[in-house]
Amino acid sequence: MKLKWESISTLHQNVFLVKVLAAVFITGLAFRFYAVRFGQVSVNEISDPQISPPSVIISENEDLLPIDIEVEKCDLFTGKWIRDPLGPIYTNGSCGVVVDSHQNCITNGRPDSGFLYWKWKPNDCSLPRFDALRFLQLMRNKSWAFIGDSISRNHVESLLCMLSTVEKPVEVYHDEEYRSKRWLFPLHNLTISNIWSPFLVKAAIFEDSSGVSSAAVQLHLDILDNTWTDLFPSIDFAIISSGEWFLKTAVYHENATLVGCHGCPQSSNITDLGFDYAYNTSLRHVMDFIARSNTEGMIFFRTSIPDHFENGEWHNGGTCKKTEPVNEDEVEMKVLNKILRDVEISQFERVVTEMGQEAGHFKLLDFAGMLLTRPDGHPGPYREFRPFDKDKSAKVQNDCLHWCLPGPIDYLNDVILEIIVNG
Repeated sequence: MKLKWESISTLHQNVFLVKVLAAVFITGLAFRFYAVRFGQVSVNEISDPQISPPSVIISENEDLLPIDIEVEKCDLFTGKWIRDPLGPIYTNGSCGVVVDSHQNCITNGRPDSGFLYWKWKPNDCSLPRFDALRFLQLMRNKSWAFIGDSISRNHVESLLCMLSTVEKPVEVYHDEEYRSKRWLFPLHNLTISNIWSPFLVKAAIFEDSSGVSSAAVQLHLDILDNTWTDLFPSIDFAIISSGEWFLKTAVYHENATLVGCHGCPQSSNITDLGFDYAYNTSLRHVMDFIARSNTEGMIFFRTSIPDHFENGEWHNGGTCKKTEPVNEDEVEMKVLNKILRDVEISQFERVVTEMGQEAGHFKLLDFAGMLLTRPDGHPGPYREFRPFDKDKSAKVQNDCLHWCLPGPIDYLNDVILEIIVNG
């Protein structure tokens, strides 16, 4: 009997111990659940999942930042090109939009592909790979405009190719000459426009489709081109650029009066003011218009992009034969490109200073240094379809100004998305 009582007592003690442990376990679960729920509410209250930075995959962005780097001071435009085994996110055959045939280098027969396997690496930043889905989600119900010349068209086609990996755009508008176009991404209600305005100011241009001029350009330096100014108030994001066309022979007008020229014959008895005078005057009016517009959209001004013609220029046999990026000390920006860029930086800094706090939505995209080291990224002789099929030594027109698609110009979009997401 005694033995039986001890067994029952022991059993009661065990049951009590199990109850205590169960109570502690349940209390712990409850506390954990409360902590998790509280943490979730706090995160959702202070962050928007649509604007948080995309996750960085180490294999694609090999560059974890040193602990002493201040990300806020990062310069996305200063860095170097590093090898990228992944290559571009689209191919010449998968783009899904009509790319200018002059930039379709691989289809045109360019034999090397090494130029496709490099990516831009800022010195003090981890730059995420372009996320087309994220861009489309951020830009739902928005409108974009790329305003400028053929480099602007080159850029917009690059962006369209990258976005088409997620959704195919539909062309919904083009002008009579197919120079200005608009595309719609129906699932996201995003419109992207390419607005042809190479001078940004009013211009009478006498040039055929091959770029051959029959007369000097008549340029009105103080009258903006309404092709873009009429649309400007309705645009959420715009990238404005110019530059190269100001090097052309032109006659200048201000206040409805002929004031000078650039490159005009001496027999004309017109003062040669130089292209820098015209560019500075025109950009001053462009910048002032942007400052007065009170737009709530984000406006970018992109500096002109240097070319890489060697042993000549576009019109007299210049070529670009390099197949890899070069180091900064191996290349120097041409004098004409420096003059254009100096005018651009000066006018941008002037208007931003005058705008003060209101300049927050007006940003500079200075890709000149970034692309200066990519002489390998141009079509070169492959601006036409298989130019050497009939004659291996044929003399053909080289393009060392525009960029192959896919190619280095795609990485402008990586930088732009990072600016939009993280400022």
